[in-house]
Amino acid sequence: MRITCVISSLSCGGSERIMSGLVARLAARDHEVHLITLASRDADFYAIDSRVQRTAMDLAREPRHVLDAAVNNLRRWRRLRHAVREIHPQVVLSFMAETNILTLAACARLKIPVVVSERVDPRYSPIGRLRERLRRWLYPRASAVVVQTGTVRNWIAEAFRLDTVRVIANAVEPPEDPPATIPGLPAGARFILGMGRLTRQKGFDLLLQAFARCAVDHEGWWLLLLGDGEERAELLRQGELLGITDRLKLLGRQLHPAGILRRGDLFVLPSRFEGFPNALLEAMACGLPVIAADCPSGPADIIRPGRDGVLVPAENVDALTEAMVRLMGDEEERDRLGRAALQVQERFSINKSVDQWEQVLREAVGGFRPMIRGSRPRSSNVARASS
Repeated sequence: MRITCVISSLSCGGSERIMSGLVARLAARDHEVHLITLASRDADFYAIDSRVQRTAMDLAREPRHVLDAAVNNLRRWRRLRHAVREIHPQVVLSFMAETNILTLAACARLKIPVVVSERVDPRYSPIGRLRERLRRWLYPRASAVVVQTGTVRNWIAEAFRLDTVRVIANAVEPPEDPPATIPGLPAGARFILGMGRLTRQKGFDLLLQAFARCAVDHEGWWLLLLGDGEERAELLRQGELLGITDRLKLLGRQLHPAGILRRGDLFVLPSRFEGFPNALLEAMACGLPVIAADCPSGPADIIRPGRDGVLVPAENVDALTEAMVRLMGDEEERDRLGRAALQVQERFSINKSVDQWEQVLREAVGGFRPMIRGSRPRSSNVARASS
């Protein structure tokens, strides 16, 4: 197939990581793959396989005012439409809500099927009133809408009156990096790891509160956060107020985090909401015992409670503290959970995931017919399925 993929950028993030890996795998299966980013190559954090053709439009700047935003959106629409026309793919795949809206609008009347994918739970990730109206108007024109969990599938199918929603969970690859040395830690130190963008969504403020309560009776433990974001300075200030600065390290973005994850003793995902957390999958693939907030959505689709991890109520610092204290004090239980966690490498294998993406894209190509304005999508195009 000739496949064109569209995403805002290849900056550091879960969606960007999945897209960079997916285009490489599709190209390795002898598909002709072209990747379009709205941002320039300067924004890249992830590398792209040499077999993937690349167009970077350099149109991702922040608008200065409302009129500037309108002009920039029109420019993006024109450039993206021209690029897709020039490439002339058999199918277009777009990631993330705002880019999905733009892609569907740009591909209107081009007689090319478009598959769009939501990468977070849309119930907890508002995109603004106008964009939401556009999404509800345009998504029925997609050949398929791909989400990451059954819960989100059911919500979108009902809220958007769609029967073309598919579930494809994120995949994880077996880690190859050897355990890394982390400077600044005392000999014999144990540490808890968190990983993700430093934003309110990820709930690291909750993790700092829980760790501060645990730290009193667990002097040899440290808290290490991997990632960067807008709340970095605030988290450092919170660490000072909680009195844990001397046992807190913010390690920044890590292109290959597996080496650090393999050195850890416990991983915690305290998110307020998710899509399908790559960080949790990667930690489990490294054999780490994990604790995750049972937030919408994703962790409950990954962790089998008591078998390969622990789920606690979202935004509940008391429950999070209790779970952390229990595992910090029980090395045997940590080892047991960590060994079982390794099974995610098979449960969410990259080959299974790419098989599912190929199926959705092939069905979109084989069953495509242009949508008539105001019509309902046909049920035979892409049936509902679960991962």
